[in-house]
Parts: sequence; C-alpha cells; structure tokens
Amino acid sequence: MFERLKSVFVPPGESQDGNEKDDTQRIRIATAVILLEVANSDDEFSDAERDTVVSILKDSFRLSDEEVTELLAVSNEEREGSVDMWHFANIINENYTDSEKFRVMEKIWRVIYADGRLDKYEDHIVHKLATILHIPHSRMIEAKLKYLPGD
Repeated sequence: MFERLKSVFVPPGESQDGNEKDDTQRIRIATAVILLEVANSDDEFSDAERDTVVSILKDSFRLSDEEVTELLAVSNEEREGSVDMWHFANIINENYTDSEKFRVMEKIWRVIYADGRLDKYEDHIVHKLATILHIPHSRMIEAKLKYLPGD
C-alpha cells in the first residue's frame, strides 16, 4: 500500500487521470504534509503533536491505524522532499470549499496547541498557510480561539 500511496501523489506538471480515489489520496497526503510541517516547524515534534496529527487524520478521513501509519510515512517523505508548502496548499485550494479550508485551519491550530504553547515559528507558518489557503485573518483568528489554551 505504501507504494500505491506514493504513486497517487503526482508531481506538479505531470498528467493525472482524474481518478476520484487518487484525488482523495492526494488531498489526504496534502493535508497530512501541512499538519506535519506545522508540527515540525519549531524543530520539536512532541508526542502530543504526533498523537494529535494521528487523531485528526483518523477522524477526518476515517482511517485505520495501519492506514494512518502509511499515510504519515508517505506524507513525511513528501514533506522532506519539498521546498515549500505551496504545492500542498494548492491541492487543498483546488479541492476544498472555504468552509473545508477553515476546518483545515482549525486542525492546524489544534496541532499547534497540542503542546499547550505557540512558538514563534509555528506562528509564522500558520500565518503563511492562512495566506496561501486564502483564509482571511479574522477567520484564522476565529480558528485559533477554538484551541487557545485556557488560563
């Protein structure tokens, strides 16, 4: 399955056959890459962040433990081989409605606050992602407030 997951993630500029199942996999990978990038942005991928990413992927895409493990392996490989997040955000932009993109932003904040704090690098990346996902600043803050740790 690992090879199959990798094969559906077509690099930019290469042809795609429009297969709905492959599109679903591309969206899953793009979402996982973004969440992993956020979780790793402060150079500290904590157990809490990892558990949160796993939980989000399982719940969002109705995946088994094995499927999430495979998705994370492929997504981490894609993330490490990428120079930026634009390509992955573009997949989200092309396939998600504004409300679905807002839910992605909520997931991003959930990962950020999994360890109870906002690092300056996490703050930078969330603003960058909001911009490339075309999420207005007010909506980004609205998502943030849902996961802002209490006093």
